[in-house]
Amino acid sequence: MTKKLSVIPHEIIENKIFLIRNQKVMLDRDLAELYGVGTKILNQAVKRNMERFPKDFIFQLNKKEFENLRSQFVTSSWGGQRYAPYVFTEQGVAMLSGILKSRRAVMVNIAIMRTFVRIRKLVYSYKVLADKMDEIDRKYGQKYKKHSKKIQEILAILNYLIKGREEETKNKREIGFKV
Repeated sequence: MTKKLSVIPHEIIENKIFLIRNQKVMLDRDLAELYGVGTKILNQAVKRNMERFPKDFIFQLNKKEFENLRSQFVTSSWGGQRYAPYVFTEQGVAMLSGILKSRRAVMVNIAIMRTFVRIRKLVYSYKVLADKMDEIDRKYGQKYKKHSKKIQEILAILNYLIKGREEETKNKREIGFKV
């Protein structure tokens, strides 16, 4: 009898995605946890297949990045980890599916890839909305000012909220903050 694997909610995966060096990445320990293997096992499998993992797929955090990230977590959750973790970009995570071939690894990879796509769509939708607001303001801004100060105020508030969300998204992606 095979054990049924449950689908991992995208919120759990989103909370494990960070922006480091302007790239969305996942920590080796988080991936290992999702895949149901030890971090050491995951990293050994990667090292045996390094030709599949160029520098833009995987990199190790430097001392400053590691200390900054470590300070964002409760000490016990790091348990005395002494080495700086490896982090995997979206392409690196996709490449893991080629070396981790368990049923669970396949299911987890599908969930992670869908989460990365979901994040891209959200970021894009905010940009599209901001662009539309700018277009409306450029096209009709003066007309609205003449006819109704209230409409202009509403547009300004909406624009502020949209721009604020873009800035918040940019700021959230600093190391240690979850995307």
